Amino acid sequence: MKKYSYQTVGTCSVQIDFEVDDERRLHNVQFLGGCSGNLQGISLLVEGMPVDEVRSRLGGIRCGYKATSCPDQLARALEQVG
Repeated sequence: MKKYSYQTVGTCSVQIDFEVDDERRLHNVQFLGGCSGNLQGISLLVEGMPVDEVRSRLGGIRCGYKATSCPDQLARALEQVG
């Protein structure tokens, strides 16, 4: 598995750490900061999901008036996976 770390922009969380396996499935997502309960839930829901599916489901989600959200930042972080 390859480990990644992403510095978020425009959200309460400041960093997302995660791993991607050889089959391009997402594992061990951890948010630093933000709404703990919600982000733990997102992390468990995406565990083992294909990277492309997570990107398509979570990309573009907004948090209130903000142009992004923690789920959207995860989708953006997954862009570095390719």
